[in-house]
Amino acid sequence: MKPVFLSLFAAATLAACDDMGANYTPILDGPQTAAFQSDLAACQTLAKSQRQFDHETMAAATMGMGAGALIGALDDDHDPLGGAIGGAVAGALTGGVASAVSVSDRRQSIVIECLRGRGYRVVG
Repeated sequence: MKPVFLSLFAAATLAACDDMGANYTPILDGPQTAAFQSDLAACQTLAKSQRQFDHETMAAATMGMGAGALIGALDDDHDPLGGAIGGAVAGALTGGVASAVSVSDRRQSIVIECLRGRGYRVVG
């Protein structure tokens, strides 16, 4: 039961990170124009549409799962299967979250560069 709970927790954590960064509202140097909200929405939609980042996160979670399973199985002399399962879940969570943070940063950069391309002076 414990590995199932950990797997569900890992999946929920990664799903919560799905649109992080794309919902970023930057700070502007100067006044917001009347068109700012629609431009911001368009740039956020562009950032959300970059699904290749989602594939990178899943690949990192899968690699973390494999490494964690191997380390967990080797580390637990009394219960190699339990160690492998626990290691797989921990590795998937670690790899997935680390990649999700990177994806979030890249999506935030897309929002910033998109707004700059539309003429806004974005400072952060």
